[in-house]
Amino acid sequence: MVRLGTGIGWRPEIAEAVERMPGIDWVEVVAENVCPGHLPESLTRLRERGVTVVPHGVSLGLGGAERPDGGRLAALAERAETLRSPLVTEHIAFVRAGGELTASSPIEAGHLLPVPRTRDALDVLCENVRIAQDALPVPLAVENIAALISWPGEEMTEGQFLYELADRTGVRLLIDVANLHTNHVNRGEDPAEALDGLPLEAIAYVHVAGGFERDGVWHDSHAHPVPEPVLAVLTDLASRVSPPGVLLERDENFPEAEEMERELGAIRRAVEEGAERRDAEPAVVAGVRPGPRQGSPDAARERLALAQTAVLSALVAGTPVPEGFDRVRMGVQARALAAKRADVVAKVAPELPVILGDGYRAAFLAYAQTRPMTGGYRRDALDFAEHVLAGRPEDTSARRALREWWLERSGSKPRSRRPAVRLARATRRVLLRR
Repeated sequence: MVRLGTGIGWRPEIAEAVERMPGIDWVEVVAENVCPGHLPESLTRLRERGVTVVPHGVSLGLGGAERPDGGRLAALAERAETLRSPLVTEHIAFVRAGGELTASSPIEAGHLLPVPRTRDALDVLCENVRIAQDALPVPLAVENIAALISWPGEEMTEGQFLYELADRTGVRLLIDVANLHTNHVNRGEDPAEALDGLPLEAIAYVHVAGGFERDGVWHDSHAHPVPEPVLAVLTDLASRVSPPGVLLERDENFPEAEEMERELGAIRRAVEEGAERRDAEPAVVAGVRPGPRQGSPDAARERLALAQTAVLSALVAGTPVPEGFDRVRMGVQARALAAKRADVVAKVAPELPVILGDGYRAAFLAYAQTRPMTGGYRRDALDFAEHVLAGRPEDTSARRALREWWLERSGSKPRSRRPAVRLARATRRVLLRR
């Protein structure tokens, strides 16, 4: 197992601060946010200094019913090779549903959603992980995710599910202790019991992040300081095994560099405290593991596809909540997904909030209630603009600016600034329709 040390999630907003931080052994980058042919200069300098860079994927959807997309796998492999990474990581989650297996339109969550801990889901996940392992040039590690909702009829605990996944595939595990804490608050799952069930020898590294609690729900925001309960879970893990690497995640609301350095110091102390306990206490013998069982992947895929499509449709398209799910929690999750869509669209298309002003967020949330995302966030931005234009905004200047923005981006070619060229293209479109 590669020894990584102490790291931090690299983000463009804190690139300079990360370069100056003492004691940073490695960094992790969101794989989809870097282009192999145009690496940020900061990442290049870190690599030249010998700092390890690990690509962390968010879009494969290994826990989904469909087999992993070959293009996405090739892109992840290219990033691993470009960054000379010792491993790549992804999530145990589904991010899209629908499609051929359900004879319905594909829809996307824009977020990581939990996989049911059932034999069907495990069979599908194991096959998907093997497909990914065969396509990647370096080892794969997969991360446990945080969840607001629980699936009814689950057959295994998280520890059992992860143990059997690692046992059947040899995949390594990225354990997020913040997600264990989140699931403790939201789903009543004891982090210690989850750690009891894990194959500790399979841990590749550990994530640590902050969040906040509101109305009895823990939100894994990656935008707040790491709380003491998360550090306590990290200490518990480190009392059982020496983690090869520990990484601080921060995605938004970035503090000053000094505060992030203090958090890294707290993480190091938590690991050291765990090591002291490990040296002082005898090893605990793990409990009995569930016996492996592999069913028919194709039949399991069809059953899983129907179940995941029903759940995702309820979350993003306003269809009825499937039987057995907590309707209140499903509502909280649906609102969280819509809010995230609004935030991300505002980042990928920053002109929209400027054009629509204070009305942007309310308009987007109304649109998102019944209009699921089908082609990624950039496509979502275009669809939203088209939806607003169809409603003919009363503000004439905003309507004109929005229409101009949409026309510039919706065609196969950028819209020319020269009136004669625009007229020629428009005339051609009219003639082609005849």
